[in-house]
Amino acid sequence: MADREGRKHLHVGGQAVIEGVMMRTPTRIATAVRKPAGDIVVEASSFVSLTKKHRILNLPIIRGAVVLVETFVLAVRALSFSAEHAMEEESDGKKAKGSRKGNSGFQMGITILAALVLGFVFFFYVPLKLTEWIGFEDGLLFNFVDGIFRLVFIFLYILLITRWKEMQRIFEYHGAEHKTIFAFEEEGEITPETASKYPTAHPRCSTSFLLIIVIVSIAIFILLGRPETIGERAIRFLFIPVIGGVSYEVLKISAKPSVKRYLGFLLWPGLFMQRFTTREPSMDQIEVAISALNACLNNTVADAPAHDHPDDKLVES
Repeated sequence: MADREGRKHLHVGGQAVIEGVMMRTPTRIATAVRKPAGDIVVEASSFVSLTKKHRILNLPIIRGAVVLVETFVLAVRALSFSAEHAMEEESDGKKAKGSRKGNSGFQMGITILAALVLGFVFFFYVPLKLTEWIGFEDGLLFNFVDGIFRLVFIFLYILLITRWKEMQRIFEYHGAEHKTIFAFEEEGEITPETASKYPTAHPRCSTSFLLIIVIVSIAIFILLGRPETIGERAIRFLFIPVIGGVSYEVLKISAKPSVKRYLGFLLWPGLFMQRFTTREPSMDQIEVAISALNACLNNTVADAPAHDHPDDKLVES
């Protein structure tokens, strides 16, 4: 087991799930969920990013796109696990549980597909059509207004989901995740009491990353000019992975202490938006987040070098 100082330098990432938290370290991933009966169930497994296995995938920009896909896949897996156990009733039999597992997996797949389609439509296609409808001809002004529309849509989306009562619990677990990571990074040892004193907003949260993506998309789309044909519009959409990769590099650089004072302003809007996407958690919720992190640390601390900075640590939920 690494010493306390080594633990402090072992960076982690995570996300909130249904009645739980998923945590990820350089070599391990774990999801902890509070079941209706009150006990905590944990699923943990080894996972090493493809960017660590294949040198070509660790090249700048490419690695950002790879990490985003991996993060999405792991998020789906964690959500499926949490949905299965968070909605489990004590009186259910094994047969019912198995049936429910299949149904929840199918429903999760449909939900994710619908979310991807709606996300593409509302955050890329609709802003583009609205800007075209207004009639801007100048490429610089066109893409700037297009980006403003995307920012407005994202802000409205976040405000909308904050009105969803069921999301409040996830926002609380989101806060528990951030508090636990903060406590681990600062102290190396975590208890619900020590974690509770830290803020719920974290600079590596995907909320910050999402806003950086919008800013980067404006810059890249300006270089592409005003789209006039269907082919030019398609090219813009094909640049989405590039935008994600560049945004990842910007977030990665802005997190370095040596440049944080110059690029740290890019994180301010995301920190502000986390006022809407995080809530103050209870001690029980922090306990769940700590259970997920400890399940990772049982293997990771021994296996990974203390100075390792995994790519995925920069993108949290």
